[in-house]
Amino acid sequence: MLMVLLLLGGLGGSTVQAGRWAQWPILPGPDDQENPDIDGTMVVWQEFVSQFGDYDVYVVDVNDLDDLRVVAIGDANDQTHPAVYGSRVVWQDLVTWDDSADWDIRMADLSDFDAPVGYVVSDIPANDEQRPAIYGNVVVWQDTNGGSSSIFGADVTDPGRPREFVVAAYEGDQQRPAIWRTTVVWQDSYFGDNDIVAADILMQDRPAEFAVVLLGGDQQNPAISGDTVVWEDDFFGDWDVFGARIADQNQISEFVVVSAEGDQRYPDIDGHLVVWQDNRNGDWDIYGYNLITRRTFRITDDPGDQIRPAVSGNVVVWQDNQRGPWNIYAAVLDGPEVAGCPAPPAGDLNGDCRVDVADLAILAEAWLQSHLDGNRKRGATWQLAG
Repeated sequence: MLMVLLLLGGLGGSTVQAGRWAQWPILPGPDDQENPDIDGTMVVWQEFVSQFGDYDVYVVDVNDLDDLRVVAIGDANDQTHPAVYGSRVVWQDLVTWDDSADWDIRMADLSDFDAPVGYVVSDIPANDEQRPAIYGNVVVWQDTNGGSSSIFGADVTDPGRPREFVVAAYEGDQQRPAIWRTTVVWQDSYFGDNDIVAADILMQDRPAEFAVVLLGGDQQNPAISGDTVVWEDDFFGDWDVFGARIADQNQISEFVVVSAEGDQRYPDIDGHLVVWQDNRNGDWDIYGYNLITRRTFRITDDPGDQIRPAVSGNVVVWQDNQRGPWNIYAAVLDGPEVAGCPAPPAGDLNGDCRVDVADLAILAEAWLQSHLDGNRKRGATWQLAG
């Protein structure tokens, strides 16, 4: 069978405080949950199911936290490294062929949670297809037949008949692709170390490749949203997070997102928010950066390690071992840290780019405090002149 789909039900874990934001384990349990991804209200991860001794993919719709919709995708082999876009989930699937096994790319359409539909995206025998990413009707992945890795893609507009194409196949390794609309980015060892390279796949039979960054050292694990690419970079000797604007391919502007003590790794980006894992405090925490306000902020400060974050809108998910096993946690960010305007509008007292009841509450509190300072004259009589 292509997959075994098991419908589950359950409630998320209790809410606790992470810094100034509430956080919660989405579907806490005794088994390790790893490598989360998120798009809108859909969260996915791989989970080692100890009962069966292999990895399955879990999909959770967190739109209603009191009534989570959950699907587990699995069979007798491993399903790992899932990615999600809309109602479609892709992953790498370990498939057995006679006496051997290789990784293939599979997809499920969960438009109807009660009746998911599974598809094969790519299953070339003896090739390992791994690390898929998806945007719209296009899936990309790294592909190898035992030699170097290349980047392949498939148009899944008709998911029953995916149309494969080559994105990049050169000397060295092309690995860990990410995609936004028609732009694919990946890490590329063509020149010996890892660089970040991209291609416009608007014409899938003729991808238009261009370099994002070709610095010394290693640039790897890219992510993309809009015209902004972020990645981890060891240019300064440890791992930092860099970014680049690629709207003009002839004049790409690079910038530093964060360069702090310790390592900053595995960035993700959506819109104007960048997140990453950071060990400047001795263990791994999740940090964020606002590309509009240029403000860096800490998202988690819990015991243990918080790693591999993913962001969609103002929701961040990550892998967390504060309770023992790795579980997937989430937090909804708000306030000035995630504001989407360069300067607050008039009347915005908390800096969140909105004038609302929260600002009225601040104004009311300030007014009350100003009238409770003990400096008012007592017994004074007010009357109209005249």
